[in-house]
Amino acid sequence: MTKLLLVRHGQSEWNALGKWQGKADPPLTDLGRHQALLASKKLPDFSILASSDLKRAKATAEIFADTHNKTHDEVLIEPLVQERDAGEFSGLTRDEIETKFPGYLAQNKWPKGWEPDDSVIKRLHDGLSRVISSLTESDLAIVVTHGGCIYALENLLGAQYRRISNLGGRYFEFVDGQFFLGDRTQLLDPDEETYPDQI
Repeated sequence: MTKLLLVRHGQSEWNALGKWQGKADPPLTDLGRHQALLASKKLPDFSILASSDLKRAKATAEIFADTHNKTHDEVLIEPLVQERDAGEFSGLTRDEIETKFPGYLAQNKWPKGWEPDDSVIKRLHDGLSRVISSLTESDLAIVVTHGGCIYALENLLGAQYRRISNLGGRYFEFVDGQFFLGDRTQLLDPDEETYPDQI
């Protein structure tokens, strides 16, 4: 058994504008950087710090590293834990999606280029397996990733959908190649949390 804490990155520029991101790569806002600093002080002890290769996740992880006396080179960059491809929703607000794709969101319909759950789960399995390959059973890996990845794993494991804030997280256990659901955690106080408008 290996324990993972998957953490959503701080507020990005597109989060603040209410735009769907997917694999687009906007940076953190100043608020997002401040959130990451606050959250870093509430992290549990960990053995490995890993991150998606997208700017918003990587910058969050580097702030975590700074607080915990680790170098940026010690952050393990894992491209397979980057956000779901949002296809033709990328760069659009909810209102713009409703105009261009009427009824899609209400009916859980997805546009051309949308990455399905099975694809997300497969690459998360492969990427997280690489992250934890050197861990022992008593170690914890913190992985800075994205909301869509956390939601996909939660859905796979039967968790009821609940929005996750920037710097919210979920514990998972990884046993013999299978994921098991742990608890949600909040690394920010309620008045510090932001929930991207588009989700």
